[in-house]
Amino acid sequence: MQPTLVILAAGMASRYGSMKQVEGFGPNGETIMEYSIYDAIRAGFGKVVFIIREEFAESFKEKFQSKLEGKIAVDYVYQSLSSFTEGKYIHPDRKKPWGTGHAVLCCKGKVNEPFAVINADDFYGKDAFEKAYNFLKHECNEKTYSIIGYHLPNTLSEYGSVSRGVCNVDADNNLTEINERTKIYRLEDGRIVYEDESDLHVLSESSLTSMNYICFHQNVIDLCETLFYDFLKRNRNDPKAEFFIPFVTNHFIHSEMGNVKVVPTSAQWFGVTYKEDAPVVKQSLHKLITEGEYPEMLW
Repeated sequence: MQPTLVILAAGMASRYGSMKQVEGFGPNGETIMEYSIYDAIRAGFGKVVFIIREEFAESFKEKFQSKLEGKIAVDYVYQSLSSFTEGKYIHPDRKKPWGTGHAVLCCKGKVNEPFAVINADDFYGKDAFEKAYNFLKHECNEKTYSIIGYHLPNTLSEYGSVSRGVCNVDADNNLTEINERTKIYRLEDGRIVYEDESDLHVLSESSLTSMNYICFHQNVIDLCETLFYDFLKRNRNDPKAEFFIPFVTNHFIHSEMGNVKVVPTSAQWFGVTYKEDAPVVKQSLHKLITEGEYPEMLW
């Protein structure tokens, strides 16, 4: 069985100001995620699963169904505030779903094979998909997951702060901890920092970040379910609490359930966090097309 690609596309893109997941950046209006799907197909992935809000389903299917028909199997998972919360207390001020770990949980019953998770609005590059496919086919099991690691300086935006899962690794490149840093940026003096409630903290130029490109055995979905219910109990009075994928991977490691390998990629990452990033993305895609990495017409 071929591995599956799961695309996180349920976010409302509040910082960007529009539904950037379906905005066209390629020469013929291709979205960023179409390049990811193209790379996944040529790497060998057998299915793509879109995690979306149900109210977006019609526009997603209209945009992608005909393009992908006959090229890769397609399925949809709907993430909502009420998903997997039946009978549980939800703070009345809570307005949006519960984060990326909750999104993976929403795949329960739909994804029953090893899979990779990516963001809809990040460009990951051909090498990343080849590395992920090879891991999922030959190394992934109940006790071995992986993160495709990108060098932190290559993942910043010039136009504002970004959220990144910063990795700590041991001598064998196994993950020892991943920390979700929700406000990372470069200071005028050149240092990369993340900001939290207490202060600014300097990050190394050599730091690796996951960019939410993570390869899982399907058993992680049941783990997400268990941890999510614990999360709901602990955070019942916090309407803004997020159940992130890094929380799940940290638990997997620290509970000695297995190892998470950090697999560095030579691929260049770029993405759209702010509107000002859009011209850079378009220029980067044009350069890759000119170099022959992608055809002028993807489909």
